[in-house]
Amino acid sequence: MNSASGQPRSLRGRDFVGAADLSPDEVRQVFLTAATLKAEFTAGRRHAHPPLLRRSLAMLFERPSLRTRVTFEAGMLQLGGGAIQLTSGNVGWGVRESVADVARNLQSFVDAIVIRTGPHEIAEELAARADVPVINALTLHEHPCQALADVFTLREAHGRLDGLIVAFVGDGNNVFHSLALVACGQGVEVRLAHPPGYAPDPAVVTAATDLAAANGGRLLIGHDPRAAVEGADVIYADAWTSMGQESEADRRRADFAAYQVNESLCAVAGTAARVMHCLPAHRGEEITSEVMDGPRSLIFQQSENRLHVQKGLLVELIGDPAGDAA
Repeated sequence: MNSASGQPRSLRGRDFVGAADLSPDEVRQVFLTAATLKAEFTAGRRHAHPPLLRRSLAMLFERPSLRTRVTFEAGMLQLGGGAIQLTSGNVGWGVRESVADVARNLQSFVDAIVIRTGPHEIAEELAARADVPVINALTLHEHPCQALADVFTLREAHGRLDGLIVAFVGDGNNVFHSLALVACGQGVEVRLAHPPGYAPDPAVVTAATDLAAANGGRLLIGHDPRAAVEGADVIYADAWTSMGQESEADRRRADFAAYQVNESLCAVAGTAARVMHCLPAHRGEEITSEVMDGPRSLIFQQSENRLHVQKGLLVELIGDPAGDAA
């Protein structure tokens, strides 16, 4: 597949395995398409001229999913196409078939492939082997579709991105990786407060720092959650224990105890600060119900925007450049 360039162009046929696969201009291009689709769908709960008629999507899901599965499947249906979910029992990397063989088969059947798995390398290999677009719906290293929805929501809520401050409180994990890459490329100041031992990937830090320098953003990393949220426009929480880390749950609860997003922490940011969470949330751990259900919350707006942004991405990647999907 082609790599991202610095200028907007047709994204048809491209992969979206990592957040940096799209340039900042290309991210804005997806946002423009998503905003148009959202406005049309919100007005009538349908698209008058579905742009992905008879397009098909294979969804390889080896990990549990609510938002990701439903938003991709419903999104394809609303756009005029269809989606087929395949679980780990259907595929079984390295047991039933190799990644290369799966790619060679699926590229003959469908127009694009969505993968939700553990090792990021599997998504990368699938993209390298398949002749149709591959979209990362979550790996242990990145969650780029979530980041697109997050930054799209930031722009909706604030009417701009340049100069916004987002404080991510918790683990320097896959969600943070993708958020930092997308947001820094849109001129956002991204701050991370994490316990010692839970730092992000240094390679991602370098890439996000470079994107920030070129696009008016900033990346700051430290340990103090109160310092991170001071003056922030948005406070971002995420689960302390993600899928595959269940054996570490007790240790993580102890390590992250001081990183709960609650009213006390939000008060440091100020009365105008909003709160985000990628879900699922463990109420009473990383975030309180008071905050999650309160007036600061953008959480369910984020969730809804997974649908609209992923529809925008799909139209850009597999839609007809002339706008006629028939």
